[in-house]
Amino acid sequence: MAKYLFVYHGGKVPTNPAEAKATHDAWGAWFGSLGAAVIDGGNPVGKSYTVRGDGSLVSDGGANPATGYSLIEASNVEDAHKKAAGCPLLKHGGTIELAQAMDM
Repeated sequence: MAKYLFVYHGGKVPTNPAEAKATHDAWGAWFGSLGAAVIDGGNPVGKSYTVRGDGSLVSDGGANPATGYSLIEASNVEDAHKKAAGCPLLKHGGTIELAQAMDM
């Protein structure tokens, strides 16, 4: 089985405790449905920065700032796509970038 990095972009941030609980519960249910395929459930991430070729740091948020990540096991990209398709982020305007994590 291969490992896939799921990089989350965008999505709606809960605005009250009830929304926060519903969001937390939806993520928990999704991760639960993936079972042992979840290698690292990951975390949300803070503000994105860009390091330019000259080494300077820019706080521009990047072209498509990441909002979180997970590491998931899947047999191939089609399987990773199928697993990503159930993510609650997608129902709230977010997207998921998939990339195979290569063992070195």
